[in-house]
Amino acid sequence: MRFVLDTSIFVNPEIRNRFGGSPTEAMRTFLGYAERLFGKVEFYMPPGIYREVMHFVDEEELLPEIELYIIKKPPNVHDIKIPAFVVYELIDDIRRRIDKGLRVAEKAVRESVIETDNVDRIIQKLRRNYRKALREGIVDSKEDFELILLAKELDATIVSADVGVLTWAQKMGIKWIDAANFREVLEGLVEKMGGKNL
Repeated sequence: MRFVLDTSIFVNPEIRNRFGGSPTEAMRTFLGYAERLFGKVEFYMPPGIYREVMHFVDEEELLPEIELYIIKKPPNVHDIKIPAFVVYELIDDIRRRIDKGLRVAEKAVRESVIETDNVDRIIQKLRRNYRKALREGIVDSKEDFELILLAKELDATIVSADVGVLTWAQKMGIKWIDAANFREVLEGLVEKMGGKNL
């Protein structure tokens, strides 16, 4: 059994709190499960995701376990084939998002003409709505794309709280687990596979 892990497990406060109060505590708790499942379950991170996570945790405090239980592997980007329909859907999705972003900008301009004394507030609202229109629910980084490609290559399960990653995993037929349920999944695996106690 293989899992490809996303940054959100250890950084997103809502998800991280299921494992610990800080990213380092969350990673330490996860590594405890990984130790109990060692030899039965493999945990992977693409290099970009690993670097992101290392910005948030105290790596020295987690050595050597982090090196033992998390396999760092880039996807083989030269040999992975992506169906053409995925590219068509991506192009269509980007076009819809650009149109939606344009409507958000037009609305902000209209509001600023009427409420000239609230321009800063309107700009903040524009940025928030524009970001939501263009970035929510899409794979918007190289790291997210690496996560999806690696899971496809390994026939592994993605673990993420990122809606865009999970949406595109579904479109590409990749197994996935919402990171909000990951601790319970790990507990179930330890119970079923007879992992050693801490």
